Amino acid sequence: MVPEAPDLAQNRLLALLPPEDRDCICRWLEPVDLLPRQVLIAAGAAFGHIYFPVSGAASLLASADGAVLEIGLIGREGMVGLPALFDAGISPNMSVTIQIPGMALRMPAQALRAELDRNAALRALLLRYTATLLCQVAQSAICNRLHGVEQRLARWLLMAQDRAESDLLPLTQEYISLMLGVRRPGVTVAAGNLAKAGLIRGAYGRIVILDRKGLEANACGCYAVIREQVDRLFVRHKKDADDRAGP
Repeated sequence: MVPEAPDLAQNRLLALLPPEDRDCICRWLEPVDLLPRQVLIAAGAAFGHIYFPVSGAASLLASADGAVLEIGLIGREGMVGLPALFDAGISPNMSVTIQIPGMALRMPAQALRAELDRNAALRALLLRYTATLLCQVAQSAICNRLHGVEQRLARWLLMAQDRAESDLLPLTQEYISLMLGVRRPGVTVAAGNLAKAGLIRGAYGRIVILDRKGLEANACGCYAVIREQVDRLFVRHKKDADDRAGP
């Protein structure tokens, strides 16, 4: 029995490609499960595969002197393994871990590089996404340096909700403290304040978003900057495609 071809449109990034360009890479893609705390790419390891998430979320982590900090969050709007785009063999201080379980379309890194040589639309799209992700990384660095724990927690929960596309987030405060690079008591106090305000509810290793508008009001401006960059990627690409199509 011939397996059913994966639906590339489930990944918002791949959905932007013209149908003929999507068909060219479909043969390389295979669906895989993304498991909780699964390490997709380890620091110092070669990029054997790249991943286009169709659900769930992955944390882009940076490490130094034994400490780990999340610098990016990737869901079905993006791709995991961008260094493969530039033929970078390894990333000595960066890794990717699954934060929220889901599924992805996996592709050999070598096949991606071969497709980039002949697929101009894919190449242009991934370069634009690279700029979008770099903006997120830079804004996260500023946020971690300048803003308080409660603001950062609200920003992070909003980003996680965007990628999970659900009000229910299977996350513990301990894990959140690792992602934000703060001590757990600080996260406990910040989460407690958000809960008292009726914005979230947390219990048994999960957090429920109760009032998104209120959470946005409590978040720092970094969330809006990151969200705007993601939205701009899709709006601009659609406009360019419409321009190419003509009247």
